[in-house]
Amino acid sequence: MAGRVIFHVDLNSFFASAEILKNSALEGQPVVVAGLHRRSVVSTASYEARKYGVNSAMPLMMALEKCPDLVVVQGDYSWYEELSKRFFQYLRKFTPFVEPASIDEAYMDVTEVIKKYKRPMDLAWILQKGIYEDLKLPCSIGVAPNKFLAKMASDMRKPMGITILRKQEIAKKLWPLPIGDLWGIGKKSVSILEANGISTIGDFANPDNESKILTLLGKHAYTSIQNARGNGNSALSYNSSVQSISQSTTLDSDVSDYDEIKTVFYRLAKSLSRRAKEDHIKGSLISVSIRYFDFTNMVRSQTIHEYTNEESILMETAMLLFDKHYNGLPIRHLGISLGSLYSADKTIDQMSIFQEESEDTNSIYKVLEELNKLMPDAHLICAAQASAKKDEK
Repeated sequence: MAGRVIFHVDLNSFFASAEILKNSALEGQPVVVAGLHRRSVVSTASYEARKYGVNSAMPLMMALEKCPDLVVVQGDYSWYEELSKRFFQYLRKFTPFVEPASIDEAYMDVTEVIKKYKRPMDLAWILQKGIYEDLKLPCSIGVAPNKFLAKMASDMRKPMGITILRKQEIAKKLWPLPIGDLWGIGKKSVSILEANGISTIGDFANPDNESKILTLLGKHAYTSIQNARGNGNSALSYNSSVQSISQSTTLDSDVSDYDEIKTVFYRLAKSLSRRAKEDHIKGSLISVSIRYFDFTNMVRSQTIHEYTNEESILMETAMLLFDKHYNGLPIRHLGISLGSLYSADKTIDQMSIFQEESEDTNSIYKVLEELNKLMPDAHLICAAQASAKKDEK
């Protein structure tokens, strides 16, 4: 496989697997993890439960109708976090280039480390076997030249599958799949696309449909179109030496009101920005974490194009991630983190031409001053200064 080699490692039915690991009497039984009240939805279903048609996000009452012998277990999130920590520690034994995608999945850039193996797929097999033997957790692994294709590949064989998806294979393996299988496209968008004749991933990738799709879904759909064509990003966001910093809160009661959620994010962004500035650090990876009322957890991240510790950018990015991924269920815990950190004292800022001028070190006057120090023969001034000098004359 030419270019980068990216693994997507996905723990199979993680919460259910974690509960079986804690209580072996559950092994082989149809198990779901869910809250213990009528409005609960299934967060994870074991593969035994899936045989009855029980799936995640299904109302618990419906799941019990499909499988009367269903074993319902309330989530133990502290246990899941402990297992997740062990999982990521195990991955980093092979490479430091690990990007967490959520509590139970990660991307790994193994471009260099895979060269040590006589047969390239031995690394995937050893990794999968080790996770199962050392952690007692089943996983599927997708292998591809970029993150999107690796993610799609890991979904193709579950549980305990290893799937390679090369770019030249996407027409055969990826494009025939229904549009609902395209990672990153929500249910509402799927309905809109299907109603307009876009029923497969191949239809979505077809250049003849590009303008129609952008009209239906907006400009942000262009990234998904490129993904479907196999042109996804292979760059990972990870912390190799400096850890991320985060700010989170557990709410007094479950919350689903949008304005209230936005207010919580505002407080978190303000506190996180203050901490980062006090520590003189900036980051380029912003993440939000959401824990729902039934203990299901979601973590989503976005890499921005400049290092920041500004409250406004933290808030804006957090809300963009939230708006894109929130499923509408009541929330009990929210968090924002800032990763890929560097010391602000040692980082030269690349100023965006769209960033408003401020009074801090990003001020255009101070940037020009620093550039003039670096280039003694130059005398750079901004337009406002030039105009003022002209007026003086």
